[in-house]
Amino acid sequence: MHTRITCVFALTVPSSIPALADSCADHVQSTGVPMVTGMTHKTWMTFPSVNPGAALDKVSRAVLAEGFVGVNVDKKLGTVTTQQETSGSGRPQTLQVVVRKDGKGSRVDATFILPPGQLAPGVGDNLCRVVNAAGQ
Repeated sequence: MHTRITCVFALTVPSSIPALADSCADHVQSTGVPMVTGMTHKTWMTFPSVNPGAALDKVSRAVLAEGFVGVNVDKKLGTVTTQQETSGSGRPQTLQVVVRKDGKGSRVDATFILPPGQLAPGVGDNLCRVVNAAGQ
């Protein structure tokens, strides 16, 4: 009888422990109606051991690696902003990344804004590549 109680306890305790680490994909949010209204895609992550200056440098390089040109980095504000026009419509897509101090580390927020009538498949994965660069 004692063995059964121990087994049941061993099986129930781990399932009651919350996940200790979340992922960038867990934070991806999208608002708007595809092709009807503009779409805004957002995500964020915290990096407890990465200082904001280093995180900003890393995400800046990641934005460039994603193919953006005309990238503006403001080290004082901790921001990366850029636009790209890929549809031929003259309506640019905007990427904004903000890096700020969070405890002893950094928090990185990324927002990708699409004008009405445009889609960006896989935008959550792309945003997470940029955000996760801070921790690499």
